[in-house]
Amino acid sequence: MLLKHEYFLFTLQKLSFLLKLFDLTLKLKGFPLKEAKTQLEFIQNKNDDDFKSYQETRKQDIVLYHLKHNPFYKVFAKNTNPLDWNSVPVITKQDLQQPLKNRLSEGFSKKTIHIHKTSGSSGTPFIFAKDKFCHALTWAIVEDRYGWFNINLNTSKQARFYGIPLHKKGYYKERLKDALSNRFRFSVFDLSDAQLFKNVEKFRETPFDYINGYTSPIVLFAKFLKKEHIFLKSICPTLKVCITTSEMLFEDDKKLLETQLGIPIVNEYGAAELGIIAFENTKNEWLLNTDDLFVEILDSKNNVLPLGEKGRIVITSLYNKANPFIRYDIGDIGALSKDGSNKKLTLKKLTGRTNDVAILPSGKKASGLTFYYVTKSIIEDDGNVKEFIIEQQQLDTFKIIYTSTKNISEAKKDIVKAEMEMYLEKGLTIIFERQDTIDRSNRGKLKQFSSKINQNL
Repeated sequence: MLLKHEYFLFTLQKLSFLLKLFDLTLKLKGFPLKEAKTQLEFIQNKNDDDFKSYQETRKQDIVLYHLKHNPFYKVFAKNTNPLDWNSVPVITKQDLQQPLKNRLSEGFSKKTIHIHKTSGSSGTPFIFAKDKFCHALTWAIVEDRYGWFNINLNTSKQARFYGIPLHKKGYYKERLKDALSNRFRFSVFDLSDAQLFKNVEKFRETPFDYINGYTSPIVLFAKFLKKEHIFLKSICPTLKVCITTSEMLFEDDKKLLETQLGIPIVNEYGAAELGIIAFENTKNEWLLNTDDLFVEILDSKNNVLPLGEKGRIVITSLYNKANPFIRYDIGDIGALSKDGSNKKLTLKKLTGRTNDVAILPSGKKASGLTFYYVTKSIIEDDGNVKEFIIEQQQLDTFKIIYTSTKNISEAKKDIVKAEMEMYLEKGLTIIFERQDTIDRSNRGKLKQFSSKINQNL
């Protein structure tokens, strides 16, 4: 017998097949998706020469806008000449770690923007804003890319491997969004064999169109399928594609997924604050999103590197008027292919965004990105916690190393410990260590979670 809230969600899922609920939801929230789709079509119809001129104009316009309307950026980029791109300073996540009200452009308020929080997977979390047209354009581009594989966000059924808040309000909010978006969410907090068997049965009984989610739990699921001699397409023949995101997808893991899932595997590279950065097409080309982003590869002195050379990925959001993401150092290292044009650039290599799997005393396994949900409790909009990493030192012992302007309070530590028990299991030892700086890898990037436990997965 369905409970009242379960019946409500079930009804919404049925309606989603009849209505364009995804598009409608954005429209009801004030996001002009129709106008964004028109602009996207306008951009994509330009030839290569016209596109270059368009992009140069957008770069200059967004700099001029923020120099005029954003108090934070006026100070930060005070020596900028909008006609000289090299004079535009590179901005980092640390620069943006301050209250949102200090970074918001004039004329915008919480009612006229989309507010979100970065995942903290790089170890440097912050809250950001997008104006409503920019956010709508982000989703227009997502719909466009997924359409390459005949996926329709309004009607295609998604098997979703993402985390979910376990607190009642956040939990039901995400479940409602899942219902409106025609998707079922699989747990990444419990990756035990017992749970993975349940996952298999869900695929057997549900006509999913595609898989989308964190790379590591999907790979772990594929390893389980291999162990059990199960090929997912054979039990769920409606599947068309698997889109992995948020973590590095290594080539051997991709081959494993292709074999065990039996569908094309698409590598998506994106960021909450920017949207899709690169997306694999049907020819296995990792195409950069040049529609609303301008991507550069810079050396340590902020010089632009030639195509093919590896360096820091720096991105400009060409439409975000609410928050300046101009020459924004996302914290990753990569290289662009030597082949390409102004409109069609290919991401040749990406270094970073990998996460370990946590193995707990009970034998339970959990995705490293579980810690995003745990550490949300110490991510505040006051800029106190600057960076953090989490180390699993023993099966039952985790250390949170952080830099901050002041110590995390005992009350806050208790909250974090309670969150760890909720998302993982009881009986864990949590150690907090404040440091002046955190050692970074030779890529210049923090790995949010790492385990010192020998894992034979």
